[in-house]
Amino acid sequence: MMLDVGCGNKKRIGFIGIDINPETDADIICDLNKFPYPFKESTFDEIYVDNVLEHLDDIKNVMSEIYRISKPGGSVIIKVPYFRSRYAFIDQTHKHFFTTQSFTYFSPTHIHHRLYNYYIGTFETTAIRFNENFPLKWYNKIWLLFIIICNRYPEYYDHHLGHIFPLDELTFYLKTIKSNGDSK
Repeated sequence: MMLDVGCGNKKRIGFIGIDINPETDADIICDLNKFPYPFKESTFDEIYVDNVLEHLDDIKNVMSEIYRISKPGGSVIIKVPYFRSRYAFIDQTHKHFFTTQSFTYFSPTHIHHRLYNYYIGTFETTAIRFNENFPLKWYNKIWLLFIIICNRYPEYYDHHLGHIFPLDELTFYLKTIKSNGDSK
C-alpha cells in the first residue's frame, strides 16, 4: 500500500490520500498535526510527502508517525523547500526550513542521531536531490549540469555554493530501518 500525505488536489495515482482539507482529492480527512494517524503499524510500503512537512507543527512527531505506519524497508519520499530558496520564505504558512543535513537526526550512523537521539524511528537516507519538480528548458543545459553536480555532491553544494547559487527544493529518499520485533 502507498500513502500520499497532505495530497491536496494532486493525489498520486494508486496512493491513498490523506489531507486536512475536505475540498481535496483526499480519501481520508485528518489533521496531520494530531497523532496517531488513522493507520495500523507497518501498513505502507511507500509514503510520499510533497511540500507538506514545512507546514506542520512538530516534525519529530510527524516523522515518528511516518516511521510507525511504514513497513520495515519501506520507502519514504519527502519534498521540502530548500532553506536558501526564496520560495521557502514566500509562503507565510511555512514553519520549518530544510538543508541537506535536516534528516541526519534519523540516521543511526550519523553523529546527530547519536548525540541527539530523541526521535522514535530511524531512516537511512538513500538519496538527496535538488529541484526535481522544477522543469528546465533545453537551453538551460549549463544550469542542468550544475544541478546534476549538486545532486552528486549535495553537502558540498550546501556548504560552499548554496549561498551563491540558491536552488529551490530538496527531495529526500529515505528507507525505514526497523529492528526485529520493533513495533514502533
